[in-house]
Amino acid sequence: MSAIAMVERAKSAIDLGESHFREFKSGLDGAPGEKVNRSIKSIATNIAQTLVAFANADGGELLVGVEDSGEITGLNSFSEKELGILEQSPGNRIHKDTPLPTVKRHRLSIDGKVVLYFSVPKSTKYIHITSDGRCLQRNDLESVPVSAEALQFERDEEKSREYDRQFVDGASADDLDVELVRIVADQILKGMSPEKCLQYLELGEYGLSSLRLRKAAMLLFSKEPTRWHPRLQIRIMKVDGTSVLTGEEYNVVSDETIPGNIVTLVEKAWEALRPHLVHTKLDPNARFSQKSIYPELACKEALLNAIAHRDYSEEGRGIEVYIFTDHLEIRNPGELLSTIELNDIVKQTGAHQSRNTYIARVLRELGYMRELGEGMRRIYDLMHKNELAPPTLQSGEGGFTIRLTHRPLYSDKDLLWLGQFDGFDLDREQKAIILLGQEGAIFSAKDVWDAVGIVDTEHYRLLVDSLIRFGILGNQVERNKAKRLARNKKIPFREYPRYCINIPSSEKPTQQKDPEIRVVVEQEDVRTESNRLYVGNIPFNITESEVYDALSGFGDLEEIVIPRRHDKSKGYCFVEYSDNVSAKAVLDSDKEVRIQERKLYFRKAKGSNN
Repeated sequence: MSAIAMVERAKSAIDLGESHFREFKSGLDGAPGEKVNRSIKSIATNIAQTLVAFANADGGELLVGVEDSGEITGLNSFSEKELGILEQSPGNRIHKDTPLPTVKRHRLSIDGKVVLYFSVPKSTKYIHITSDGRCLQRNDLESVPVSAEALQFERDEEKSREYDRQFVDGASADDLDVELVRIVADQILKGMSPEKCLQYLELGEYGLSSLRLRKAAMLLFSKEPTRWHPRLQIRIMKVDGTSVLTGEEYNVVSDETIPGNIVTLVEKAWEALRPHLVHTKLDPNARFSQKSIYPELACKEALLNAIAHRDYSEEGRGIEVYIFTDHLEIRNPGELLSTIELNDIVKQTGAHQSRNTYIARVLRELGYMRELGEGMRRIYDLMHKNELAPPTLQSGEGGFTIRLTHRPLYSDKDLLWLGQFDGFDLDREQKAIILLGQEGAIFSAKDVWDAVGIVDTEHYRLLVDSLIRFGILGNQVERNKAKRLARNKKIPFREYPRYCINIPSSEKPTQQKDPEIRVVVEQEDVRTESNRLYVGNIPFNITESEVYDALSGFGDLEEIVIPRRHDKSKGYCFVEYSDNVSAKAVLDSDKEVRIQERKLYFRKAKGSNN
């Protein structure tokens, strides 16, 4: 890569901020205005430790001469000899028996400041340790100490771990859907070319005269997916019963196979699966309506988890989804990696390991995935919020299976509260909302979205409309007053508690109110994807009020979501404005927005936090 291209890459990395794949290290120390050079030994140790942590995890890039905030302070005050020592750190300060895989290193000049750039891929050959015997691994935004034994790779895993990073002979850019690559490029940096995007994500590298592509690039973007992988597909089967029978009793009533590259497969498979997650029933007014059987977001997360983490080296098998009468199973080729215990997932300890590093990274850049390991925790959380039994997990030679059931799971207290509404024909999702109002609790529209795991706005409208017609859901705080109070508290309107549950009279009705009564669901309560933004490079100790103060000047904020880990932000958040004009104003503004001296980075949120 040319020096100019490397500078552009480094600038893009700085704009995106620190993450699971990026780290900044300063060459200075001391109070503001009194900065002095750190010791060369200290900086060199930091370089070795960070690269070891990246190599033991999913790979990453390190920029030395850049503050945590993204400010470029440079290494100009260091001598040529000192810079040379730092550049040799990836070799001299790594244990001789665990050399790092190919480390890229560049000395760059960015805005007149000297910055050292290092990158290292994920390693599958060694468990790396520093020359002083320290073993570390990257965990989201930190490099943490781990035992070498815990990172020991099983030999039978090497093939699957290396599969998506292998270069493919005979593959060229003509074999890719360039428009799909362009979508990803725009998510990373507006105007980035598809070719630069492939190199930035390390999906392709220039050889002697042409761009060489990894298998991950073909799996993600190929025009003819089956040419590169015979089972790049998801098979969805509807079963009439609780297990698949054979022979004359064969009970699979529908069997559909959805092929496609990974980027298109995510949406195509979801659209094919989604109709099976509802059932049609006749309501008291003799009208047919569709009711969800499972939390849609939980099912979508499970499907995405399968696509991102299946063992693609098993080319004879694909992902299989079985919809039984009482549960749903997603069966994945490849059992759990040896570095992950099934019990850790069940206990939701946050344990994770990415089998397909490059595939997972692209899905994260597109907004389909969040932090590694969060998807499974979210599934558990959604099932719990919907008062459903937790997922059942199984891992073995047959692969990895997640089973979701729609069996309700209520406490005695919940059953006592719900018993007051027995006169109504309520489904599970309606009950989930009613549970929010126990003991006179006042709740918000966001609480409704989160409790049910709703995916689309029409679903929300129908659900809220039904409870209002029953006279069960009421407004404790009038809308305009709620908007005023939300502004005073500096919180988005959708998060202000204003709904309540009305307990029915002793004479329990069994019919809905007049169906001709027009119920208008508050527009502000309905999520609008075009108004949602991803905000990157936020401080780790950020508060919602700081986000509100920084961004409310562009327009009314309806929602702020700050994903956190151990009470710290994960370096990004999502905001939604009341109208598209305000969201567009943020993206088009030349004004630099900062929080705690960090320059914020904005882009459209795609499938990020529905």
